[in-house]
Amino acid sequence: MTHEVPSRTLPSAALQETVQRALKRTPLRFTRRNFLAGAGALAAGLTIDSGMIARHSLEVVPQVLKIARLPEAFHGYRIAQISDIHLDAFTEPLFLSLAIRRLNQLAPDLVLLTGDFASHGPLSPAFARHAVVHCAELLHEIACPLRYAILGNHDTGIGSAFVVAALKASHIPTLVNQHVPIERNGQRFWLCGLDDPGTSNPILDLAVPRDPDGPVILLSHPPDFADEVVRHPRGALVDIMLAGHSHGGQVRLPFLGPLVLPPMGEKYVEGFYRFKQMQLYVNRGLGTVGLPFRLNCPPEITLFTMQDDSPIKKLSS
Repeated sequence: MTHEVPSRTLPSAALQETVQRALKRTPLRFTRRNFLAGAGALAAGLTIDSGMIARHSLEVVPQVLKIARLPEAFHGYRIAQISDIHLDAFTEPLFLSLAIRRLNQLAPDLVLLTGDFASHGPLSPAFARHAVVHCAELLHEIACPLRYAILGNHDTGIGSAFVVAALKASHIPTLVNQHVPIERNGQRFWLCGLDDPGTSNPILDLAVPRDPDGPVILLSHPPDFADEVVRHPRGALVDIMLAGHSHGGQVRLPFLGPLVLPPMGEKYVEGFYRFKQMQLYVNRGLGTVGLPFRLNCPPEITLFTMQDDSPIKKLSS
């Protein structure tokens, strides 16, 4: 199994400038006081960078999605993925609006939202429900008329029925162990969505059609559930699984990687993974949890362009 990791972002210009100023102020004679002063300046720079700059440095990640036997009508078809918004704790409504504006500029054919629209805790349930409604209202501004969602672990904690209803009011259907055909010029692929595997009851026999007459794209909030998918009889029918949940690690230290990863998001953290018959892609998400920080892990909108990956037929002589 191979893993393609998206390119890393360098520390922002603001952070580099902070470090350079700290170094210029440090005398050549190394003392404990000078060390602590320099370390404090660096820590302050890191805090400002990760809290105010890096977590708002939205990155559009273009990816080619190669699928065998892709119907001709979907060659060049573009799918945008957004995940883990976590509105109000800590994603600001303005940042989500800016992300939606950028998404609309991309003009995708299909938009997929892979869960966690608000945060279940640490604030009150009433606060979380208000954030879900506000998030759904903002998502109504997505220009693409074809958009689907699934639930994440925070959504089920807030209340699955409540989140589904809020999204429905903004004309965003939620797939909960369901599948729908995406059709174009008489051809189709199947879009499938699971209930959250970490907190609820995912049923692959319901989510994935028995005999799909086209490629299958499966949505699952936590990426590590891919191991269960490939072991399941219906897993052999899945071409790609799209996930979020891990936030890409959120805070990634040089040479050390992610500081903390959530359950069911510890093995497959970000980017593409390939299994025997199935691909997996993990989106880094827009929001944050725990603390409003990101470092070396910018928020992401993924833009997939579908391409046929069928073997080239040899011409007979």
